[in-house]
Amino acid sequence: MIVGMTRALIVLTSHADLGGTGRRTGFYVSEAAEPWAALTGAGVEVDLASVAGGEPPRDGEDPDDPVQRRFLEAEAARLAATPALSEVDASGYDAVFFAGGHGTMWDFPEAPAISRVAREIWERGGHVAAVCHGPAALVGVTLSDGTRLVAGKRLAAFTNDEESAVALTGVVPFLLADALTARGATHVPAPPFTPHTVIDGRLITGQNPASAAGVAEALVAALTGPAA
Repeated sequence: MIVGMTRALIVLTSHADLGGTGRRTGFYVSEAAEPWAALTGAGVEVDLASVAGGEPPRDGEDPDDPVQRRFLEAEAARLAATPALSEVDASGYDAVFFAGGHGTMWDFPEAPAISRVAREIWERGGHVAAVCHGPAALVGVTLSDGTRLVAGKRLAAFTNDEESAVALTGVVPFLLADALTARGATHVPAPPFTPHTVIDGRLITGQNPASAAGVAEALVAALTGPAA
């Protein structure tokens, strides 16, 4: 662990169109709110960014969820004008958290800034975390030696069964679990829609929205625990 880890970056999708279905998507609010609450509650400084900048589109918002409500109220100004990830200096962060939401399937894998930020934080000894469709960020991340960040790593992500259950198998541009496996990862699934977190060294991933709190708690423990 890096001594003195105090800063984390939560990255959000900027993609709003659910594959031409006429439905909107975006970042799944709970998957940003849960890590934000856990990290800030532990005294970690948290910043927000999105792929394109500006106000990122939202999905799955529950106005009755107190954690989501507190996040949206406390971060209203920053959510209205997030910096584009291409403008973010990754050297200031000890961890990056890629929040999910179906929008990530379109803009996370091919965004050069996603790969740059994840690579720079990882190679400096920082932590990379993602939940649900957030691991779409990891599909395109190549390290400086040419290897894939996920190669040889155990991880969790939204499963093929879960994608089928929400009737979006034919809508998303690819199946996330399959794409990660094709890049050398070992996808470790749990029963659909149950909380499931996988920790492989400094890579912390969760399977679905129910896993956001578990991933956040694991990241907090990694950032605030005793040095290895």
